[in-house]
Amino acid sequence: MQFSSVLLSDAVESFSSLPGIGKKTALRLVLHLLQENPNATKNMADSLVNMRENIKYCSQCFNISDNDICQICSNSKRDKSVICVVRNIKDIIAIEETGHFFGVYHVLGDLISPIDGIGPDDIRINELEARVDKDEVKEIIMAITPSIEGDTTIFYISKKLSQKEIPISTIARGVSFGGELEYADEITLGRSIVSRVKYER
Repeated sequence: MQFSSVLLSDAVESFSSLPGIGKKTALRLVLHLLQENPNATKNMADSLVNMRENIKYCSQCFNISDNDICQICSNSKRDKSVICVVRNIKDIIAIEETGHFFGVYHVLGDLISPIDGIGPDDIRINELEARVDKDEVKEIIMAITPSIEGDTTIFYISKKLSQKEIPISTIARGVSFGGELEYADEITLGRSIVSRVKYER
């Protein structure tokens, strides 16, 4: 695309670097901002900078947070004895939208994948084990994408925690093999959490 303004071109390039945003969509967004009240654009820019500079990660579950402890972990109504283990923060958002889970979470950060050079020490398995030792955990739900990497990660964690005698369950296979949790519809994902099955070690 050829633009009459370098400023416009730079703005389009910035927007198009976002996932799922092509050059044409980026251009529409930039032109929309040009037509907006300047204060609205400034507020948007300020909120993004503020988020990037001040956002934190929960010291307990590693969810995004405004404080050292996230709103879920600090909520007295959540069941701290049930930990739902997920790959990333997007999975927490997807599960929360179902309204079917009332425990707390643990974000691994990734899945074990030797082909990608990701081993057990590269994700937060040791931190999960430390939480189990410290807290009175009654169940661990492995809400991890059904895939080779996901199954490998579940197997490793179950063996790692085998001496703890804590029930481990996995989400029901309403989520298709290889399908990302964030793309599952709320009803399917919600039923998968509610209908979770015991993991056989």
